[in-house]
Amino acid sequence: MAGRTGDDGRGRTGGESPEAERATTTVAVRSSLMDSIKGCGMSGFRINKEDLRAKMVMPEYLRLAMAEAIRAKDADVGVEVWRRGGCLDGRPPESPVVLFVNSRSGGRLGHVLMWRMQDLIAPEQVFDLSTVKPSDFVQHGLACLERLADDGHDCARVIRERLRVMVAGGDGTVGWVLGSLYELHAQNREPVPPVGIIPLGTGNDLSRSFGWGGSFPFGWRAAVKKSLQRVISGPVSRLDSWRIEVAMPGGGEKMQLPHSLRYSEESTISLEDNFDGELPDKVSSFDGVFYNYFSIGMDAQIAYSFHHLRDEKPYLAQGPLSNKLIYSAYTCTQGWFVTPCVGIPGLRGLKNILKLFVKRVNSSDWEEVRIPSSVRAIVALNLHNYASGRNPWGNPKPEYLEKKGFVEAHLDDGLLEIFGLKQGWHASFVMVDLISAKHIAQAATVRLEIRGGQWKEAYMQMDGEPWKQAISEDESTFLEIRRVPLHSLMINGS
Repeated sequence: MAGRTGDDGRGRTGGESPEAERATTTVAVRSSLMDSIKGCGMSGFRINKEDLRAKMVMPEYLRLAMAEAIRAKDADVGVEVWRRGGCLDGRPPESPVVLFVNSRSGGRLGHVLMWRMQDLIAPEQVFDLSTVKPSDFVQHGLACLERLADDGHDCARVIRERLRVMVAGGDGTVGWVLGSLYELHAQNREPVPPVGIIPLGTGNDLSRSFGWGGSFPFGWRAAVKKSLQRVISGPVSRLDSWRIEVAMPGGGEKMQLPHSLRYSEESTISLEDNFDGELPDKVSSFDGVFYNYFSIGMDAQIAYSFHHLRDEKPYLAQGPLSNKLIYSAYTCTQGWFVTPCVGIPGLRGLKNILKLFVKRVNSSDWEEVRIPSSVRAIVALNLHNYASGRNPWGNPKPEYLEKKGFVEAHLDDGLLEIFGLKQGWHASFVMVDLISAKHIAQAATVRLEIRGGQWKEAYMQMDGEPWKQAISEDESTFLEIRRVPLHSLMINGS
């Protein structure tokens, strides 16, 4: 290599024969070719299928017991299945893996990938999210394994301790599974399994952030084994998680919420004396956890329209490319680029319907932050990736950060970066890194007070899962975001 002692400038060291040079060149070409194949995600053909299975697959009697517990939604049923089998044999695999597949993601690839994974692992360890919810696995299947471990079954105990989870889907699917696994903390059922990702969604920003890439490679059949090898051996990283709670006027019809949100019996939001608004007498509330971003405004409206179309006409959303084309079409037709010329001021900016309050790091005081009149979408971002790998916050210079009272953004700093997007043209320039988004605040806790005026609804989303939020003209809806005390665990795929 040039620069090595004795190199003659042509890649040959002094005293190296032509034959040796040709041999070296041949090895280098082969190595370069293999690197290219690996870069395409096709090095999986070198991984022996049976060796891979031996590392992941649980003994059959345990798989069947867990499967029956999930089917009956009763852990005790699974325990009885095991007892009737009467089998105590079996060694725990080195790194047992269960896989959740969103069969609706990735166009037709979701279904095909599920069948491939059932062949590579075992049918009882691969779950289609259209039929098995991750909460069912946690509350029944995993509980069955824990019950057997408590009864002295060493194989079940070791599998429970070593278990890893893989999710094939988009950011919303990954968040759904992470949220279900987080319940193990609340129920004192540690350890919580770490999670790896096969990116099948449109944006895949969680996947990008932890080294799993922005899309599943073209040579996916070989790449499947490589992904499984990475989930077995990859190091584990910690991820900040954020709990969102919404308290709104009660008494009306319940809204349709994403999987990651659920209605709660009572609200934990309390308003101090420095708030002008007040909670309604009758409150309806729901909550959930997000891992990358929450947004309100036009970007969430576009996401909602896309999801609604995908539910009604799934044949139109056949993969990431077609999904992005549909997204682009919605941005052009829903007033994102050109505001309709109508006499409703609320259509031109979020400041007409909401107030933003934040708590800075190491502060217990709420501070109201002015929302620029031109902003039509507000995003609270946790990771550096948003909208298919973009970084709208950018990399501000130290003097700018000092002037604004900001700090350099990190994944584990306990802060959300809050920025605004003005309209489609502004968002387009942000997404191609020509400019940064409108910096609004950095916050350890966020609260929004929303009142409709002439608006009847607002659009929101978290980690790509949108919903249409009903709002009142006379009473305020409050939304609060706080960091979850315990981290989620992610397997690093890079």
